[in-house]
Amino acid sequence: MLTAHTIKILQSLDKKKFRQKYNLFLVEGNKTIRELFNSNFKIKEIFSTDPQKLDCSTIPVTHVSENELKKISFLMNPKDSVAVCWLNGEQAEIEDKKIQLVLDGIQDPGNLGTIIRLADWFGIEQIVCSEDTVDFYNPKVVQATMGSFTRVNVVYTNLTEYLSATGNVNVGTDMVGESIYTFEKPENLNLILGNEGNGMRPETEKLLQKNITIPRFGKSQSTESLNVSMAAGIILGQLFSK
Repeated sequence: MLTAHTIKILQSLDKKKFRQKYNLFLVEGNKTIRELFNSNFKIKEIFSTDPQKLDCSTIPVTHVSENELKKISFLMNPKDSVAVCWLNGEQAEIEDKKIQLVLDGIQDPGNLGTIIRLADWFGIEQIVCSEDTVDFYNPKVVQATMGSFTRVNVVYTNLTEYLSATGNVNVGTDMVGESIYTFEKPENLNLILGNEGNGMRPETEKLLQKNITIPRFGKSQSTESLNVSMAAGIILGQLFSK
């Protein structure tokens, strides 16, 4: 049985300060948990309603009831298992990759998770985030990646300092800019996506070499903008088609 103390600790991991305090985060669902087996993430223990389905002999697996699983899950309808994982250690110095996503103040966990999944789909190895971007280990972020978080390096840094020193071309996304359909992709590129409500902060905009936009083809002007993760998908699809 799960003790009340264990349940309390696991329930607290929805908050960043407790993830940092205990150096732990949660991953839910057998499919995503299996992705961890071939990643750099270390699993502390697993709680499962059917341990045999995981076929895991090297990691402690505790059998729990469905009711117990509900107590430690952050999902409305909990899946079969919950893995308790160690946070990765100190991040190494950031090295420019050929094509990177750069996130300036993204706040919605679902958006970050979807963007990580997009990066994995397009083979983008690294996402550089401003220090105020939503936490990578937020359970909603992890869930939205559908396992892609194990294959994309997500780093946090002072964006002004990083974008000032990078060797890549800094390309911003905005409502005003060159059409993505005529834009010539630089060989080395930072694609910068801004905050959901406010866009890029002024100090980031000052460091842009180019600005691109997704042209609107519909006659209605009611739709003011696109969701940031949706926009990222459209832009990446176009960039990689060239």
